[in-house]
Amino acid sequence: MLTIYHNPRCSKSRVALTLTEAFAAQHSLELNVVDYQKTPLSRAQLAELHQLLQSDGAISVRAMVRDNEDEYKELQLDKADDARLLDALASHPKLLQRPIVRFGLRAVIARPPELVQAILIAP
Repeated sequence: MLTIYHNPRCSKSRVALTLTEAFAAQHSLELNVVDYQKTPLSRAQLAELHQLLQSDGAISVRAMVRDNEDEYKELQLDKADDARLLDALASHPKLLQRPIVRFGLRAVIARPPELVQAILIAP
């Protein structure tokens, strides 16, 4: 299944959504669009997503976190370990980097949106 963790208010997320929609239509795939702020991911889902992000090389949990949000500063996450960052992401979905696209056993933080092409390979 093809899934995008999406924020409709984010221009980069909207571009990545357009790319994933086109790929899904071309290959007759179901596309699961998750507005992660309305449907937050659990800590376990975030940990699994982090593992999938490793498919093309090491990605830190910190790379999944938006460090320019007020919550980041309020929670003093600048020196937080991975466990605390995952807890913060689960409790404060606004902190999740966007968009993240998952296809099969791979995932990518699509910033810039064109990075999604790395995992959109015909089944």
